[in-house]
Amino acid sequence: MMLFFFSLALFGESPAMQAYIQRFIRADLLGKVDILNEASLNSLLDSNSLYEYAIQFIIDSYAQIGDLRDMNNIIRISKDGLIQENRSGKIDNVRLNNIINNLWILFIEYPDSNIKGEIIITLSNIGKGNRGLVEKINKYQSEVNKAFLSGETVDYSVVSACISALMMLGDSSSYPVLFGIIFSGYPEVIASESFGALVLIPGNLQRYIISIVENNPPGEKYTAFRAFMNSDRLTIPERGQLAEVALSQSLLAGRDDPDLTDMRYDAVRTLSRLRWTRANTLAIRHYYIVQADYTHDLISKDRFLEAIACLGAVGNSDAALVLGLQLGLINIRTESTGVFDEEITLEIVRSLGLIGDNAAFYHLSYVTNLPYTEYIIAAAEEAISRLKW
Repeated sequence: MMLFFFSLALFGESPAMQAYIQRFIRADLLGKVDILNEASLNSLLDSNSLYEYAIQFIIDSYAQIGDLRDMNNIIRISKDGLIQENRSGKIDNVRLNNIINNLWILFIEYPDSNIKGEIIITLSNIGKGNRGLVEKINKYQSEVNKAFLSGETVDYSVVSACISALMMLGDSSSYPVLFGIIFSGYPEVIASESFGALVLIPGNLQRYIISIVENNPPGEKYTAFRAFMNSDRLTIPERGQLAEVALSQSLLAGRDDPDLTDMRYDAVRTLSRLRWTRANTLAIRHYYIVQADYTHDLISKDRFLEAIACLGAVGNSDAALVLGLQLGLINIRTESTGVFDEEITLEIVRSLGLIGDNAAFYHLSYVTNLPYTEYIIAAAEEAISRLKW
């Protein structure tokens, strides 16, 4: 059957290529390696289609051969040659599609995982812009992800090669499968590779992340947000919008899920750092939740301080009223008992200064008449100087 295939393949080939093919058919495995090397160095050949015949030979023969070392060498020489030929423009579209199909068959069937990884990288080198190839790799890796989640053993080297291939192909349709790798609990090095591919593939990545935060299960929401809340792949406005959506989603879900609670706190810190003022209303809602939790000893003081700082960073006049009322209560208690929490009071005073709303003037000015520490009094004086009239 192989002889019949190769005899048909001779039609349309140059005499020189026909000679190489006939020698390749007759040679043993080691001789086939030598012939491929010889042909690869022959600059007189317009096109070295011997590589394709070698790949077809491997597909038809590998299962009958126990020692794959020479087979592996044949594959390596052929794949490298095909990459070079494609770069030089010697492969037309019809021939390229046939090569891609045969390499894909070899990738699926061949038992050596190292060679499988090299084949998929070769495919990504020669298949740029081939949507069919992208779909095949997406589907293949999606199935591997499902197998991994079900407890099956998967070959991490092949997964890593697929990630690299998808990154090189650069199609945004690969976002779901790459996120699937991050969500599935692979070793950190694999998840990091997938994250790197997501960063480099062009497309509306922010919109896709937001769709995950809005629609996926809690653990996936938080994983997606945490992976990209500080990423330079997103612009500052895109990160601000993502953090706003994350805070909104975590507030809608209540306080029962630990992933969403952690996402809420991370979103608040991100909004504070970015000074994302569009999240003012959400920040106020978060503040009231945290205030109640802190009052009942359910959270640490740091969480309450973060909530106050967020109002200072993103707040408007509504936030100033909230913090002003809290400072007023603290002033009353301090005046009657002399007892106050310096960290909380100082953070409120500083945040009111950052907001700069003159509605806080009375509460801030009254601070200077009470037995606060010099740091709080100095902060109140500075905050008053920041108020807008």
